[in-house]
Amino acid sequence: MTPEDPEETQPLLRPSESSVPRSRRGFLAAFAAALGPLSFGFALGYSSPAIPSLRRAAAPAPRLDDDAASWFGAVVTLGAAAGGVLGGWLLDRAGRKLSLLLCTVPFVVGFAIITGAQNVWMLLGGRLLTGLACGVASLVAPVYISEIAYPAARGLLGSCVQLMVVIGILLAYLAGWVLEWRWLAVLGCVPPSLMLLLMCCMPETPHFLLTQHKRQEAVAARQFLWGSEQGWEEPPMGAEHQQGFQLLLLRHPGIYKPFLIGVSLMAFQQLSGVNAVMFYAETIFEKAKFKNSSLACITVGVIQVLFTAVAALIMDRAGRRLLLTLSGVVMVFSASAFGTYFKLTQDSPGNSSHVDLLAAVSAQPVDTNVGLAWLAVGSMCLFIAGFAVGWGPIPWLLMSEIFPLHVKGVATGICVLTNWLMAFLVTKEFSSLMEVLRPYGAFWLASAFCIFSVLFTLFCVPETKGKTLEQITAHFEGR
Repeated sequence: MTPEDPEETQPLLRPSESSVPRSRRGFLAAFAAALGPLSFGFALGYSSPAIPSLRRAAAPAPRLDDDAASWFGAVVTLGAAAGGVLGGWLLDRAGRKLSLLLCTVPFVVGFAIITGAQNVWMLLGGRLLTGLACGVASLVAPVYISEIAYPAARGLLGSCVQLMVVIGILLAYLAGWVLEWRWLAVLGCVPPSLMLLLMCCMPETPHFLLTQHKRQEAVAARQFLWGSEQGWEEPPMGAEHQQGFQLLLLRHPGIYKPFLIGVSLMAFQQLSGVNAVMFYAETIFEKAKFKNSSLACITVGVIQVLFTAVAALIMDRAGRRLLLTLSGVVMVFSASAFGTYFKLTQDSPGNSSHVDLLAAVSAQPVDTNVGLAWLAVGSMCLFIAGFAVGWGPIPWLLMSEIFPLHVKGVATGICVLTNWLMAFLVTKEFSSLMEVLRPYGAFWLASAFCIFSVLFTLFCVPETKGKTLEQITAHFEGR
């Protein structure tokens, strides 16, 4: 080839003049990858309907006591933390596509073990495997989607990761109404199996192919996904960008700045108290005199899906920073109101049990009791809506956008590990925290963390709306 050959001299991933691609197969590829988060959401939501069913199980089926039920719900987060580390390793070595294909194996095997479980250890083993798959999927799917998306639609497609997670959770809740735990586990095998079939027909991301010096395959992948006219800037391929992650790289602002932002976003997401609010959902609906308290799970799931869908639709217009800030402000006020509910319903200063605290409301007049419960319902729904608009989807989206290619595997792995470890610690230690600070103090503390998250967003988080991945990297490097 001569230097004048346009195919050789033209950057493969340059910004195109048209923001509208010719082909729409990129949306199909994004949907195929997003079936991983759908499976992840189903695995998270599975424990809610399965635990009551397993408590009622008669011999010879396994039966859960209180301690086993606690581990049945929590062991997924430990598996997911390990999956985050494994996913970061796979991302750079096996590639994005193969990593997604591989994560379907522990999903299917895990649910199959649960389906055939004869004792509690088989149940916990199956949950651990599905948790491992959750960790890999929660890391690889956002990266795959961000690297195949063109800049004008990356916010929309990236937000679909969280949207599919909450749809998966809602699907588990709805299916749990009509299916017992074994058949619910069988249903859990369907989304990862479908992802396996679809992803076999999808290409690897052009960015990863270029890092492997497979330019022709990268061109073919780009043309398959969006058509020949669509493109982005070509990522740097110098020696510095092919050495992989090294600790010395943390001296460079292009590495340590996005690294600190990514880890902080994941920590703030869990410190917001979202898991605590979800934990109290059914109890709060009972106090509001709902005839069927399990309606709480469905209501919460519907709110999450609706507002996450809204966030996906406006992400590329409103921007990440605005939605994160708005989300944080809403969570500040709603978490404060939630804490106020507990403060108003406490019986005496010496009462530190949240169960007694809630029960003490019965000593008050019925109208006051129901009125205060509706304050809790309103603040809970507002909190979940606020979380779904910003702090639910955006940390995962930003994680997939801000890291340079040569450190993306390790950096995103650490971010996912942080998220899942924080989720485990907050979930397991929240009851102890409530004994020390009282329930209202615990939720006011969550409100304080939400205030810090807003300040962190305003002063530290850059806007990535409409920018290519290479422009985002250049921003952190000061270019």
